[in-house]
Amino acid sequence: MPALPDNILKLEDGGLDKFVSGYRPLPGIVDEMMDGDGRVRAHWKPLLSMLAELGPEEINRRFASADRYLRDSGVFYRVYEDPAGVERPWPLSHIPLLIEPSEWKALEAGLIQRAALLEAVLADAYGEGQLTKDGRLPAALVAGNPEFLRPLVGVAPPGGSHLRFCAVDVGRGPDGRWWVLGDRAQAPSGAGYAIENRLALSRAIPDIYRTARVKRVAPFFQAFQAELFEYNRQDDARVCLLTPGPMNETYFEHAYLARYLGLLLVEGEDLIVRNDGVFIRTISGLRRTEVLLRRIDADFADPLELNAASRLGVAGLVQAVRDGKVVIANSLGAGLVEARAMLAFLPALAPHVLGEGLLLPNVATWWLGRADVRDEILAKLDSMVIAPAFGTGPADVKLGGGVLGSELDDKQRRNLLQAIRDRRIDYVAQEAVTLSSTPVWRDGKLQPRPFSLRLYLAKVGDGWQVMPGGFVRIADNPDARAISLQGGDATADAWVLSEGPVSAVTLLPAPERVTIQRATGMLPSRAADNLFWVGRYVERAEATLRLVRALLNRVADAGDTAGPIVAAITELLQNWSAAPVDTGGATPALVARSVLTGREFDGSLPRLVHFARVAASVIRERFSPDAWRAIDDLVALIEAPLAAGPAERAMVERVEAALRIISSFSGLAQENMTQLAGWRFLELGRRIERALQTCRFVRSFAEAQAPLGGLDVLLELADSQLTYRQRYVMIAAKAPVIDLVMLDPHNPRSVAFQVDRIESHLAALPKGQTPAGRLTAVQQVAASIATRFRTADAGHITDAQIVEIEDDLMKLSEATASTYLTHIERSQATWDSLS
Repeated sequence: MPALPDNILKLEDGGLDKFVSGYRPLPGIVDEMMDGDGRVRAHWKPLLSMLAELGPEEINRRFASADRYLRDSGVFYRVYEDPAGVERPWPLSHIPLLIEPSEWKALEAGLIQRAALLEAVLADAYGEGQLTKDGRLPAALVAGNPEFLRPLVGVAPPGGSHLRFCAVDVGRGPDGRWWVLGDRAQAPSGAGYAIENRLALSRAIPDIYRTARVKRVAPFFQAFQAELFEYNRQDDARVCLLTPGPMNETYFEHAYLARYLGLLLVEGEDLIVRNDGVFIRTISGLRRTEVLLRRIDADFADPLELNAASRLGVAGLVQAVRDGKVVIANSLGAGLVEARAMLAFLPALAPHVLGEGLLLPNVATWWLGRADVRDEILAKLDSMVIAPAFGTGPADVKLGGGVLGSELDDKQRRNLLQAIRDRRIDYVAQEAVTLSSTPVWRDGKLQPRPFSLRLYLAKVGDGWQVMPGGFVRIADNPDARAISLQGGDATADAWVLSEGPVSAVTLLPAPERVTIQRATGMLPSRAADNLFWVGRYVERAEATLRLVRALLNRVADAGDTAGPIVAAITELLQNWSAAPVDTGGATPALVARSVLTGREFDGSLPRLVHFARVAASVIRERFSPDAWRAIDDLVALIEAPLAAGPAERAMVERVEAALRIISSFSGLAQENMTQLAGWRFLELGRRIERALQTCRFVRSFAEAQAPLGGLDVLLELADSQLTYRQRYVMIAAKAPVIDLVMLDPHNPRSVAFQVDRIESHLAALPKGQTPAGRLTAVQQVAASIATRFRTADAGHITDAQIVEIEDDLMKLSEATASTYLTHIERSQATWDSLS
């Protein structure tokens, strides 16, 4: 054990006893911190002594700093049962679980043995099927498992292994031994969160972390990273992490792991299969990938050969695997060994397959598909946990992770027994598990809570490495039998203690060895598309807010001039689908309210900010925490209920607050985003949308039939009143107003300014020229619009000409999409195809 400083040694005699004096282990179960005689275990004393020296007030301050770090880092998880899919703050329990060195060695050996057994079972199930032929593994257990993918039978996984990254859930039983609760081979989650738990805690109590001699997890990920990159055969190929997308409960972890391991985060629509491999759709064209770290369920990976309803996968991916074009970790179909029913057979398979019994036993499990077992087990139903044999089980029987027979009422009991009789292969019986407890910090003191531990393994070369740490899940309820973050439970770090000094290892390069880089790698077309539409939706929301403010500013005007202006603003909002078409003589305040709150209109503000947030959530990892918080604040502000009645003042305040948030977002994007390709697509969306809206403002308020006062409204909407007054010191006149808001290249709100910026962004993007040296289709459209402005006369510009400019701006948007945001194989969009 690590030596303690002198002041801690002196404290141990009395301070430690006082610190743990109120701690009472839960009755009838093993406690990690205290032995059966109520004494603190030796390997816990250094940590507890150092915490005791800090005192409750300082402990609370340190733990609050860990929570603040997680919050500022944007760590979250999503609750599926919540209809709004709300993102919840990460629930860190701050006291780590401690594992002593000798115990870790035994765990490590058992985990490596178990991974080898699971790999052998997968190789047999998708290969010769000898275990089934010999009667050691029932055919119904394999073929009846939804995770058994028949199209992969006979397909050797590229790279030679089905498993490359797996996890095992363990808990300590009443006898003090560790028991396996379940295996995770599909797409094990939690490793990224485990890293964040470690970072948060090591920053909050760095002195304690250093003194405790905790084994580092970075070497494990370093080895796994090197293994993934080893399977790239071509220098220009990328290793990708395939995610189901931002609505997944653990999407933050996907994005974090991708950054930590140096992988490209992609969704299914980012990839395309061609005869010579799997490719990433990027703004520069197709780029090859040869390795995918899979975080989607295998059944959704290929809608062509697996689940036809999937929108998450890549058509043809199974064929690419057959052809050896891509290595997938874990292989498609690896989820077969996750089934609870498999736990009933692994203990007997181990001696046959490995030549030795399991070093790490799993919880006693009986598959009810065997008639000789079923009747005997059901006779003892009250003491058994009945759980689905595969995944979540049949849809008509809600078992969750399992239900204890004694907790069923008569009706539930009859229904369950009938379901087992109808389809017995879908159920298992398990011994009721009593989890051991570990300390948590609650109400200024230590309290025991049940926990389970997820441990991770990575295939490195011909062997396995175990991550020296893990993902601890802690129940909030002291009587819990199952633990779930979805149910409001917490997580903690696991510290594996070392017998000697620990060297500091990180995946981040040493400061003196950092290679200077000024680019962030390739930009997938999907990411560019969403950045483009974030820009458009935010700009459209700003234009709508400015219209609503102009409308509310005229609520108090009762004169003859106000009516036509109000009608013109209302008509424009109706044309944008922001307000009901038939207002029935509604007051301006009621029209404004419908725009601010009417979710049934596609152009209303709640819908616009919702669309902006959806687009931003897909690429959340590309925004700074402040920028993301601005989008969240905008959505929260617009979706908050308004007071009943017109409440003009409240609406004005809301509009002003929303415009300030949008201004802050625009400033953050301008000042904080690196001005590379991603930023340019955000800017392109904003500039195209602003140019379109300004053209429509001009047609509505500067045309020959525009109402009196329309030019003042136009200056207000274009935020150009001050500039106009400084230049002309006169009432608004048509030609100078149109020149200022349409043609002035120095006015950041003018259409000409937007077109100039669009041209500069397009020139800086890939595909800046065709092979023949000509402008691309999108540049040709932009150049055509720019030429119109350079030759236009503010005194003679007509509505028809403005409509033509709007049409060209729409073509510019379409040309941008066809050139960069989708991939057109063996052809390029031309100006003629967009005319």
